[in-house]
Amino acid sequence: MKLLFCGDIVGRSGREAVTSRLPRLRETLALDFVIANGENAAGGFGITGKICDELFAAGVDVISGGNHSWDQREALAVIDREPRLLRPHNYPAGTPGRGATVFEVPGGRKILVLNVMGRLFMDPLDDPFACVERELAKHRLGATVQAIVVDMHAEATSEKMAMGHFVDGRASLCVGTHTHVPTADAMILPGGTAYQTDAGMCGDYDSVIGMDKAAPLARFTRKLPTERLSAASGEGTLSAVYVEIDDKTGLATKIAPLRAGGRLAPTGPEAAPA
Repeated sequence: MKLLFCGDIVGRSGREAVTSRLPRLRETLALDFVIANGENAAGGFGITGKICDELFAAGVDVISGGNHSWDQREALAVIDREPRLLRPHNYPAGTPGRGATVFEVPGGRKILVLNVMGRLFMDPLDDPFACVERELAKHRLGATVQAIVVDMHAEATSEKMAMGHFVDGRASLCVGTHTHVPTADAMILPGGTAYQTDAGMCGDYDSVIGMDKAAPLARFTRKLPTERLSAASGEGTLSAVYVEIDDKTGLATKIAPLRAGGRLAPTGPEAAPA
């Protein structure tokens, strides 16, 4: 199975970086499945039904979320009717939507996508490790499902890395989101799980983590209240993680960062050894 995970989509620039490039990437890389974190897709804050439709039409199969999942009020209704839109699974019982779903992949294969949120420097949700453990107990990698992907939406790199080792050998990919900066640690862990601490963002990198620079700079330099942050509007970079997975074992055989467009140097799976 060939899979692409796109980091946090921030505003219109991020959406355009994905929608303009993904159809060609699906073809040239022969992608079987695409996941994108969309919690910042609507101007940097949340997501809407219209944006979901736009991303699905471009070739995204599943949209994961995070701490901004509910910033757009309509998301509460959209997430209940759209199974391809996820929010962190460790929200309390009764929260609208779902955070773990098994999806069909061409060829009769199945993939479990699991979205959880960390607790260090974040909202104190339920224990993400216990949440993941319960979900993994329901599935057998390489048997009941051919792949398992964990989107660990968290602030602390230590918590993300701990999750990677926690699921090593039991998931195909554990990738971090939320901090909007791609890390240089794409690797396959000893047990066979592909891992990267943060996939980065799909958005304009001439910014402060995707936001127009003026308001954040004023906050940091003068400690004054400013207008609401707004997403930067320059050309966006598509930042993603490409993974190849053995259908028989469900473990990763290759991982490579993929970046295209905008200000970051381009890179892709052809640069990474198998």
